[in-house]
Amino acid sequence: MDYNNFYDIIFKRKSIRKYDLSSLDNNILQELLDYISDLKPMYENIEVQMKIVTGEVVRNLFPIKAPYYLLVYSEEKEKHITNAGFMLQQVDLFLSANGIGSCWAGLTQPKKEIANESKLNYIIALAFGKPAENIHRDNLSEFKRKAIAEIRNNGGKDELLEAVRLAPSAVNSQPWYFKVDKNKIHAYCVKSNLIKGIIYNRLNQIDMGIGICHLCIAAKYLGEDYIFTSDKDALDNPPKGYYYITSIEILEKGI
Repeated sequence: MDYNNFYDIIFKRKSIRKYDLSSLDNNILQELLDYISDLKPMYENIEVQMKIVTGEVVRNLFPIKAPYYLLVYSEEKEKHITNAGFMLQQVDLFLSANGIGSCWAGLTQPKKEIANESKLNYIIALAFGKPAENIHRDNLSEFKRKAIAEIRNNGGKDELLEAVRLAPSAVNSQPWYFKVDKNKIHAYCVKSNLIKGIIYNRLNQIDMGIGICHLCIAAKYLGEDYIFTSDKDALDNPPKGYYYITSIEILEKGI
């Protein structure tokens, strides 16, 4: 992963909703497939498959027409949905860095003829293609996001959490909250009520993967490494209205 380039893209990427419907060059598609084959997961033990399809073989409930969709399928295991978000956000940034527009398509479904092509569970799609609008934001003021103080408990690690703050999320819900405890960052997701939960529980877990992906890219950019851990105290003491996802331990330089 090109951490330096991707870190810069975090501060100007945007969701593209208008596309030139012409085809991408086959070399570009092959480069994308090669990149997908080397994606870094959160959890190595979860099997994931990604498939590029054209817009004709998906059902999209939003009025967005894109020439291509990247469909994500996953083995069903603990945290597999967050893992899928973590991996697919790497593709989102890769496309943006290479001048290709993309947009998370949470209500897109593969049509019947391809729905059963994988033995894994369908998770989500990413729309992509040549942009028919400006691919990047001009400045940070174009981001409509919570203040950093709203997404973490105290000061510290703000250079990492700023990258999370700018991450995309379903209907811009920004479901994340972080407790910073020395070199550990505990990640929490907002709880949805019963009605909202029918739609948003899955999307929020995907969003957590997206935000954590941004955090990890920022850590690498700043010369730090990280590991994912499970912390019982963090699990047992979530902020009110949130539930525990994972902990990210930031390793000192040279460790």
